[in-house]
Amino acid sequence: MVILPSAVTGWYLWTRAADQYASYVGFSVRKEEVSSAVELLGGITELSGSSSSDTDILYKFLQSQEIVRRIDAVLDLREIWSKPGPHQDPVFTYHPPSLFTYEPPGTIEDLTEHWLRKVKVYYDEGSGLIDLRVLAFTPDDAHAIAEEIFDESSKKINDLSAIAREDAMRYARDELEEAVERLKEKRRILTEFRNTYRIVDPEASIQGQVGLITTLQNELASALIELDMLQGSASSNDPRIQQARRRIEVIENRIDQERRKLGNGPAAGNDNGEEAYAELLGTYETLAVDRQFAEESYRLALSAYDAAQAEARRQSRYLAAHITPTIAQKSEFPDRPLQLSLVVIFSFLLWATVVLVSYSLKDRR
Repeated sequence: MVILPSAVTGWYLWTRAADQYASYVGFSVRKEEVSSAVELLGGITELSGSSSSDTDILYKFLQSQEIVRRIDAVLDLREIWSKPGPHQDPVFTYHPPSLFTYEPPGTIEDLTEHWLRKVKVYYDEGSGLIDLRVLAFTPDDAHAIAEEIFDESSKKINDLSAIAREDAMRYARDELEEAVERLKEKRRILTEFRNTYRIVDPEASIQGQVGLITTLQNELASALIELDMLQGSASSNDPRIQQARRRIEVIENRIDQERRKLGNGPAAGNDNGEEAYAELLGTYETLAVDRQFAEESYRLALSAYDAAQAEARRQSRYLAAHITPTIAQKSEFPDRPLQLSLVVIFSFLLWATVVLVSYSLKDRR
């Protein structure tokens, strides 16, 4: 129970087991936060530590079928891990599980299971550091797999950063688009109002109307003074008095018509049936307020969009390697003395357990 398993294991390890070379790589997810322009003027920048959530995702990704499929498409992992031949070393080489044959290629599930044997991932949750040990039957193959793992991990982090930026900007972009459409609609309505009534600014028109009435009132005052002076120096049949009275009547009628334009519409005496300036001004002010509100909403939405873009640029993630992929100069695996020692120890423990159980049964008899 001890000597035979130990002998078989030693024979296999030193005669059949192929040498394996290890390549080591270590990295972490870093998040760089670029400060605002005011802070940059003061020379303040910030480099945050690793992002735990992104590191957790990357840790799971390194053990998933997705990365196995990607790297296998580039390097052909089945070929790399079956180089010594499954007939020569069926324990440590890749081969699809079968009772009768070792014919490749096998399924992705089989390859993923072998991946977990050849690629060991060590994750320190406290520091956020990830270290990997990659085994292959040649130093170049182990180094190539380690480099490809680092490249695929960088792509995954870039994808996560792109998704985070898109999530942060999507809502701000939707609000900005709605604000733009609202502003276009309000401006279109105001333009139609101006085209319909042929008035660019009713307030300016009203001011001009008030100025015209003021001028007419001044003219009326002058005409009344002139009439008083004529009545004091001329007879009642003087044509100048009749002309002055006619002039006063015309001015009063014009003042009355101009005042009606500032009234409440056709009912107030607008003979042309046009809307009064007061009503036009009320409609214009309503449309102007709607346009101003749309413009303010647009400015706020644009500011929020710019802030979302700046925030997305500030929170950029990247993969920082503290150990670049190494190239082995000698074979370290399989660790033959260690594995033989484990087989001897477990065989001895099993034998000791069986002996103790057998003596216990004999003592009961």
